[in-house]
Parts: sequence; C-alpha cells; structure tokens
Amino acid sequence: MQINGVIVTLPKEIKLLIGVFIVVLSIGFYTGLLFVGETSSANPNGIEEQYLGNEHDEDVEVMRFKKSEQEMLRLVHNHVLSMAIIFFLLGVLVAITKLPNKFKLFLMVEPFFSVVFTFGGLYLLWNGMLWMKYIVMISGILMTLTFTLSVFIVLYQLFQKKPA
Repeated sequence: MQINGVIVTLPKEIKLLIGVFIVVLSIGFYTGLLFVGETSSANPNGIEEQYLGNEHDEDVEVMRFKKSEQEMLRLVHNHVLSMAIIFFLLGVLVAITKLPNKFKLFLMVEPFFSVVFTFGGLYLLWNGMLWMKYIVMISGILMTLTFTLSVFIVLYQLFQKKPA
C-alpha cells in the first residue's frame, strides 16, 4: 500500500479535522514549553535546580525543594505516556506526507528516543547523575525541533491542492 503523499488527496473535511487537531496539539505542546521556561529557566542549572532543589542557597529568589520519588515517578509516567500518544498520532500524519523515506522515518521515530532520553534523563538526574541535565536539554531541544518541523510539514501539505 502506497501512503507517501496521501495527505494531499484526503477529503476537505478530514484535512480540516487534521489541521484543527495539529493547531490545538501545538498550542498544548508550546504551552508546556512556556511552563518549562518559567520553572527551570530553560538552562542546565535551572533543570537541575527544578528537580534537586536549591535549599542550600540562601540567596535565591525562589526556594525550591528536591522532588519526592512519588512526584518524579508521576512526572515521568504522565509525560512518557502522553507524549508517546502525541508523537504516535503526529507520526501517522507525517507517514502520509510526501517526503524522502529516510527523512520521514527520522521525523516519525526520533521523538520517541527524545522522550525516553528527556524523561529518563530527568529521573537519572534526580537520582544523582548530574551530567544528565545536558542530555535532558539536548534531547528536549531535538524533540521540540522534530515536533515543530513535523507540524509545519503536515500543515503545509494539508493545504496543497490535489494533483490533477
């Protein structure tokens, strides 16, 4: 079954559904990034402080305490499950776009690795592997870039005309 480029042949109603879904999904995704920026300053030391606390530093503006194991397990569980669903659905939509196969495969699979490295990395950071903050930052950036690129490709191809 040939699915490469099927997205341009879909009925208008399905294209509208996909377009609205992608826009709302993106609002949720980027709102989450705003939250990350607010809570961790979007830098490695901020990430470390968010999960390991900063109570040893008396001069901080906002006092943070080390997350409990229950909080960390809930965070990892919720994010891995929800992001697996998000990237599965987005991957299905990328699968029906017209792209070179290797590039398409990268956009479909890479986010799953980034999810594991990001949230597994947070758990390992919390367990004392402080260098994981850099892995978390890099994998989070890569996850965001692949999400953004996938969204732009899907939206762009949704609005292309059917071939004659």
